[in-house]
Amino acid sequence: MSASSADTGGPTLSVVLPCYNERASLLEVRRQLVDVLEPLTDGAYEIIFVNDGSTDGSTEILDEFAAGNSRIRVLHLSRNFGHQAALSAGLDASSGRGVVLMDCDLQDPPELLPSFVARWREGFDVVYAVRQARTEHWWMRASYAAFYRTLRVIADIDIPLDVGDFCLLDRRVVDSIVALPERHRFLRGLRAWVGFRQAAVPCERAARFAGQSKYTPRKLLSLALAGYVGFSAAPLRAATALGFGAAGGGILLLLWVVLAKIADPLTPRGWASSSALVLFIGGVQLIVLGVIGEYLNRVYDEVRRRPLYIVSRRVGL
Repeated sequence: MSASSADTGGPTLSVVLPCYNERASLLEVRRQLVDVLEPLTDGAYEIIFVNDGSTDGSTEILDEFAAGNSRIRVLHLSRNFGHQAALSAGLDASSGRGVVLMDCDLQDPPELLPSFVARWREGFDVVYAVRQARTEHWWMRASYAAFYRTLRVIADIDIPLDVGDFCLLDRRVVDSIVALPERHRFLRGLRAWVGFRQAAVPCERAARFAGQSKYTPRKLLSLALAGYVGFSAAPLRAATALGFGAAGGGILLLLWVVLAKIADPLTPRGWASSSALVLFIGGVQLIVLGVIGEYLNRVYDEVRRRPLYIVSRRVGL
């Protein structure tokens, strides 16, 4: 149901914020969100904090938020399940006709929400932020740029450049995403996959309000693999092409050895070329097996059907 459709009786907006050891930012993000949402929705909103296994005292602060404001709800997960799982938990628990996904560190500016809602009320089902500027280190900016552009080239669907999870989703889009059963979630890709009318809003990504990013290089690599493997078969095709290339190179080298032997049968031959060929072929085989293994690992993970997250406690829900 779009924003212009009949009211479902629930809040106009649900705002979902995953939280992992963000104690220093919680008071400020709550203040800014309430200041923006009160006039924007005439009080018809809910804020859902998803506590993704925090250990820094965030749990107690979030419980105080829920006790002091009936529009604030908290999901406490049993451990740290990761950013995408926490966002999915918030989507599952949301009841608004529109649902906003944003981070808890104020890099996603709450003052952009009126622009989101304005485009939503124009009839767009998905409104997402396009990052015009970033404040991370140059190598992080370069890595993000390379990832989005390579994904855009190889993906089977059209995934916009330089977009994150900061967006507003209409209820029918939320229902479509929630219905998807996969565990290795790349929500910005799923958001593009489900379709519907989508609009972009430019955004300058600010520096973190406090603390350090919880996305380690390992987690970023895992997220990138979820995008590559989840939305493209190009890695498998590249592995096949690499195998054909290695085989072709081996044939050419064999022809060269035969011709050289015919041309100069007395010239002694060393083992360098043979060793290089064996190492090259072995490396290609390992790369191909690794690519296949990534896909098989995800298939195995899906077959086990373990839950994406486990909720230990709900407050206000």
